[in-house]
Amino acid sequence: MPARLPKPAPIETKPLSAHRSPGLTGSVRVPGDKSISHRALIFGLLSVGETEIEGLLEAGDVLATAEACRRLGATVTRIGEGSWRVHGVGVGGLLSPDGTLDFGNAGTGSRLMMGVVAGHGITATFDGDASLRQRPMMRVLTPLLKMGAEIVVSAEGNRLPLTLRGAADPVPISYESPIASAQVKSAVLLAGINAPGETTVIEAEATRDHTERMLRHFGAEVTVTPHGAHGRRIVLRGRPDLKPKPVIVPADPSSAAFPLVAALIVPGSDIVIEGVMMNPLRTGLITTLREMGADISEANLRVEGGEDVADLTARHSTLRGVEVPAERAPSMIDEYPVLAVAAAFAEGQTHMRGLGELRVKESDRLAAVAAGLAANGVAHRIEGDDLIVTGSAAVPGGGDVVTHMDHRIAMAFLVMGLASRVPVRVDDTAFIATSFPSFIPMMRSLGAEFGADFGADLA
Repeated sequence: MPARLPKPAPIETKPLSAHRSPGLTGSVRVPGDKSISHRALIFGLLSVGETEIEGLLEAGDVLATAEACRRLGATVTRIGEGSWRVHGVGVGGLLSPDGTLDFGNAGTGSRLMMGVVAGHGITATFDGDASLRQRPMMRVLTPLLKMGAEIVVSAEGNRLPLTLRGAADPVPISYESPIASAQVKSAVLLAGINAPGETTVIEAEATRDHTERMLRHFGAEVTVTPHGAHGRRIVLRGRPDLKPKPVIVPADPSSAAFPLVAALIVPGSDIVIEGVMMNPLRTGLITTLREMGADISEANLRVEGGEDVADLTARHSTLRGVEVPAERAPSMIDEYPVLAVAAAFAEGQTHMRGLGELRVKESDRLAAVAAGLAANGVAHRIEGDDLIVTGSAAVPGGGDVVTHMDHRIAMAFLVMGLASRVPVRVDDTAFIATSFPSFIPMMRSLGAEFGADFGADLA
């Protein structure tokens, strides 16, 4: 097994409390979309020549992918805030990295890069922080092994740290994914780029399609057809001549979810969130919130970087409980923690179905959300993979929330504290930097009140 780089020193925990706030007002732009930022760097690596990226999310997860691209042979340069250039080596031109590819907390970056490595005759060791080391990897590795990749050595359960030997001659496959996962689909397609013939992925539930869109943007031939009631069949013709293309990264709807829900539950709020991606496979939360009675409007609809975007206005609203169908989960899987917070303030019962995928995120998010709700006096129950929240306009609050190193748990319950009767405290905000480094100062700019006793250095 190749020698591993020394692990970074443990990150100092940064507790923070959120207090009942006056109406939130103002106009903000949340950071660039994390999914597209990862992919823009990877496709820059796989193209010959220079790819220009504007609006890249400069957070820990994405920076780990940028460093991995460097180690695989690309020249990656930061030009200015959010402005980056990647001089790629092209499909088939990757180098075996000297040392470990350390992805920190980046589940997307690590799994997508496994697909890239699997389709090339190189060997690479993948590692990450304590949270990433606990996340399952076989869901991605199973199809990659069918394409000719090999696991050289791994931690127990084929988890990280893991050394993967890619296939010198990858085999194109037709793979029907047993789970709704854009990461699995993307890993197979990325491996299939360097395979002859056609690589096919069949999904029973359509997942976010950023990889397919970006493949086309960089010159690959991809066809997408319906499959069943809610699924898709994606076919990639292998060994395309990928050409560098500029990428403008739209604002991340998963990050926009936090100020959006905050505005809905804090009385007197009226905010604008600019340039939010409106890809229909990413807007499940907005659909659900509108069903709950949320006052959310769109303006200035346009296309940026191949994606539909709009400016969203959100105002304080009287919410009601709704049924959230399981088939909507792929379009909002990262937004369920903050939806649970919205449900806590909604009159009646919100039944969120089919949340099994939450159990294998940065933490067991289903359990973490339930524990956070319990700590703050919100009635709820888990039935199988369903979460049922019984809300009311007055949420007690007052709880100490254990985040389990999960950025979305931390942000969701800080949002709760902005409207609860008693402040809510989270045990650690350090991991917010993996996806939304500006969250605390941005929310403060809208009028959010966070305790001065904790996390003042985050401002």
